[in-house]
Amino acid sequence: MTDYIETARRVIATEIAGLKALASTLGDEFSRAVAMMLEVRGRVIVSGMGKSGHVGRKIAATLASTGTPAQFVHPAEASHGDLGMVTKTDLALVLSNSGETPELADLIAHTRRFKIPLVGVASRPGSTLLRQSDVALVLPQAREACGNGIVPTTSTTMTLALGDALAIALMEHRRFTPEHFRTFHPGGKLGALLAKVGDLAGRDLPLVAQDAPMSEALLVISQKGYGVTGVTDEDGRLVGIITDGDLRRHMEGLLSRRAHEVMTRSPRVIEPEALAAAALAEMQARKITCLFAVEDGRPVGILHIHDCLRAGLV
Repeated sequence: MTDYIETARRVIATEIAGLKALASTLGDEFSRAVAMMLEVRGRVIVSGMGKSGHVGRKIAATLASTGTPAQFVHPAEASHGDLGMVTKTDLALVLSNSGETPELADLIAHTRRFKIPLVGVASRPGSTLLRQSDVALVLPQAREACGNGIVPTTSTTMTLALGDALAIALMEHRRFTPEHFRTFHPGGKLGALLAKVGDLAGRDLPLVAQDAPMSEALLVISQKGYGVTGVTDEDGRLVGIITDGDLRRHMEGLLSRRAHEVMTRSPRVIEPEALAAAALAEMQARKITCLFAVEDGRPVGILHIHDCLRAGLV
């Protein structure tokens, strides 16, 4: 069992060394690649064969989800018609550890014929791919983690990290925000974390006027099912909230009172455009179960902690 752990640590340490070497070699060519991608009117076409292809699919997905339109094109399929997906408005990002992958020949020739910008990623500076590229990103010489140099490990890790570096550099230049990110990630846990209060808040609001009798307030609390009611002034602005705690504190003579006598004034509220995750954090910190969403002081929605749970925020 100890031998397995030692092997795992050796593999990880070897790949870390490769990543450190990669970071130290980044320079003007990397900056040129980012600048070229920013100028592209079409898409970044990512391509690679074998393990480089698997890494390329991930890089294309990361680019597309962070504001840089991108698509993976398999080099073998490109030779059988998919070259039509690579247009003059695009840029090709081609991956090959050796730089001599034969299946890439037609794609490389296509970019040269139609003057499509080509960014090559390989470990051999004199390889066909890097010699033909407009920008050559050279992976540093680093040992593969398998020990005998056969299995692509360190090289694919470096390529993947280089793709992430390109994507994040482009993302930061474009000032890509969490709100933009949500547009491309509406589903799953990530989509839930980036959901806005207005996306989850209920619109059937529990509200009563300041001078409403408590009998009416109790009826609204019961009917709406939130366990609270908001209290509004004559202009429709939220001035208070009545919770079960307020009811207990005013139990004696409760039905003889008006809403403004029982309510908690200036309740915690949130904007509809705020992230639902921020609303959940506020409710957990304050040990409350509801927040009214307000615009210009007027309630437009109500978010219950159960809404956050159903959306998968927890």
